[in-house]
Amino acid sequence: MKDLKHLSEVFDAYDTFVIDLWGVIHNGLKLNDKAMEAVIQLNKNSKKIIFLSNAPRPSAKVVDFLIKMKMDRNYLSNVMTSGEAAMKAINQNKFGKKFFHLGPPRDSSIFEKVKDNLTTINNCDFILCTGLFDEDEPNLDKLQLHENDLDYYKNFLIKHVSKKLVCTNPDLTVHRGDKEEYCAGYIAKIFEELGGKVTYYGKPYKEIYKMCFKENEKVLVIGDNLRTDIRGANNLKKDCLFVSNGVHRNEFTNNLELEKLVNKYKVNVNYFQKELQW
Repeated sequence: MKDLKHLSEVFDAYDTFVIDLWGVIHNGLKLNDKAMEAVIQLNKNSKKIIFLSNAPRPSAKVVDFLIKMKMDRNYLSNVMTSGEAAMKAINQNKFGKKFFHLGPPRDSSIFEKVKDNLTTINNCDFILCTGLFDEDEPNLDKLQLHENDLDYYKNFLIKHVSKKLVCTNPDLTVHRGDKEEYCAGYIAKIFEELGGKVTYYGKPYKEIYKMCFKENEKVLVIGDNLRTDIRGANNLKKDCLFVSNGVHRNEFTNNLELEKLVNKYKVNVNYFQKELQW
């Protein structure tokens, strides 16, 4: 695992750069200037750039979000999300027709084409999980639900473990600015611990990468999540660059501990940077 001072030292060895968004390019609130400089330089050098995100929304919605953050549309020709991959399967009724949406209303774009099939958890064929409920969501008996009250979800789901749960974001947590938030992957983990079966869309599963590049391309995968970005690169036998000041920032304090962290997650890392830097 090499401490890479500058991406410019190694970029010539690769044709294609698969870059995570949240935690690398932005923090949920604003773009990372150093990371954007790297994107600009890769683009100038005619490298193929693919933004691959475990966002539980269609790719077009993520593009809109990035444009609102003032990212130039010229860099957004290749954006793929876990939500996009899941949406294709849902539109084909791959898991049945009727579904219950477990997640905030803002994620409803993922089932726009089949919204008439939305139903209650008792009547559904499968559970579509895009995240946690909003506290102020109407018409939902959430008892004393607080933002991080995971016991609520255990009690809510335990009667429904015979149904399939479709997880549109395998990430466990994300940082919005400095605040850590749970993702759909955490709910899916609870569901599996209760004995339920989960189908995941997104990183680290091979299928989403097949939608991004061909097997013979020289690829560098860049991400901040050892469970998803880096394990995904390992699954595809592609080189990777780990951005350490992301989702794992509170799990180590120095480079020796960082080595231990990588071993703990049982992944291989070629390079690491505190933040993506040209």
